[in-house]
Amino acid sequence: MPGPEHPVRTLAPTATVITLALLVAVLFVPTSPVAGPVGVATASATAPVTAPERAERAGRAACPGQLVPPGPPAQEELVPGAPQPLPVPAEPVGGPGMGTCADAHASGAAPPPPVGIASYVVADLDSGAVLAVRAPHARHRPASLLKLFTALVATSRLDPARVVTATAEDANIDGSRAGIGPGGRYTVAQLLTGLLLDSGNDTASALARTLGGTPATLAAVQDTARSLGAMDTRPATPSGLDGPGMSSSAYDLALAFRAAVARPQIARLMLTRTAPFPGFGGKPGFLLANDNPLLGTPGTIGGKTGFTDAARHTFVGAVDRGGRRLVVVLVRGEQRPVRMVDSARTLLDWGFAVPRTAAPVGTLVEPGTVAPGGASAPSTATPGTADPATGPPARPADGPAPAGPAVALIVGALAVVAVLLAGTVLALRRRRG
Repeated sequence: MPGPEHPVRTLAPTATVITLALLVAVLFVPTSPVAGPVGVATASATAPVTAPERAERAGRAACPGQLVPPGPPAQEELVPGAPQPLPVPAEPVGGPGMGTCADAHASGAAPPPPVGIASYVVADLDSGAVLAVRAPHARHRPASLLKLFTALVATSRLDPARVVTATAEDANIDGSRAGIGPGGRYTVAQLLTGLLLDSGNDTASALARTLGGTPATLAAVQDTARSLGAMDTRPATPSGLDGPGMSSSAYDLALAFRAAVARPQIARLMLTRTAPFPGFGGKPGFLLANDNPLLGTPGTIGGKTGFTDAARHTFVGAVDRGGRRLVVVLVRGEQRPVRMVDSARTLLDWGFAVPRTAAPVGTLVEPGTVAPGGASAPSTATPGTADPATGPPARPADGPAPAGPAVALIVGALAVVAVLLAGTVLALRRRRG
C-alpha cells in the first residue's frame, strides 16, 4: 500500500483519463460562431467584399451606361484585349444623391425644365453644391471634353515657352485640327491655344509627344483624374477621340472644368475669342477662333464642346451672375430639336433661380479627398452587424479577429491539459526518484 511519501501514485491514471477526455472535448468542440442575439447578424469567415460588389449590392451598377458607355461602335467588344470597365466606387463620389440613375435636384426648388440629354450636372463652381443631375456617374465617352484633362497635365508639366516641332503624324490625325504642319515650330502656349480654342486633335498629339508619348500622357491624365476624384474617367487618347476603354461622366467632367478654370492660363484661353497661329513650310499664319457657342453670353467664364460618332455631342460651360458661378455639363446629347448650348442656357437659368440656401443633392469634391477605392461615407448599419451594401463587418486592419466563445473554450481547455500533463510528468519523476 502506498505510503504518504508517494501520494501522487494514483494521480497518473486519473490525469490520463482527464487529459484524454479533455482532448476529445477539444476535438469535437464546434468552431462555427455562436449565434448572437435575435436580429443581430454575426460575421462569418468570408472573402473581402470588393467595391464593385458593394456597389452592385446597393443596386447602383444596374444604371444604363454605368459601367460601359453606350452606343455604337461597341469598341470595348471589338478590340481583343480591350480593358475591363473601371470598378464602381463603393459609395458615389459626391454623396449618396450622386448615385441616382435618374433625375434629382436641390430640395425646396422646382424641378429643372426637361432637356433631351442623357446625363448632366448643374453645380456651383465655388461652393461645389450640386443643384441638379441626371445620372451623374453614368459612364459616357467625353469626346473633346477630355482635352480639359490633357490641358491640366500640360500646364502643370510643360514650360509654355518651350518650342515643339510638329510631325506629319500630328498634322494628319483624324478629326478636328487647329492646322499645325510637318516641320512647323510652335510653343507649348500656342499648342494649348489650338487645343482649347479650335479643339485641335493635332495639337493634342504634339503635346502628348512632348509629354513623353501617348502612353505616358494617358497615365498622367489618369493620375490627374484620380487626384480630382474623377473615378469614372479613363482616357484612351489625349484628344478625346474614341478608343477602347474610354469613359468619363458628367460629374467627372464638372470636376475637370472646375480645376481647369482655376488655372490662369486655361481660364484666359477659354475667354479668348480669336488668337493668331503660326504657319509652316512657307504658309502664312492665320487666326484661330474659339468654338464655344456660350462665349457671347454675359458673364461667361468659359466652355468646351465635343463630338464623335460614338460619344455624340458633349458640352461644358459656366456663367457668372452677380458673383454666383454655375457650371453645366451635358453628356451624350443632340443638336436637334434643341441645340446643346440652348439646353445649357435653360439649365443655367434654372440654377440661378435656385436659392443659395436650398439643400444641394450632392457636392463637387475637393481634389485629394477621394480614396483610391472611391468616396467614403458613414455606414448606417449598427456596429457589429452586417450592412446589406457592404457585407459583414471588416476585421481590424492591424490585428486578428477577436476570439469568439468557441475559441476561448479551446484555449482554456488546452491550458488545463498542459497543467495536468505537467503535473503527471512531475509525479512520474518523483516516483522514479
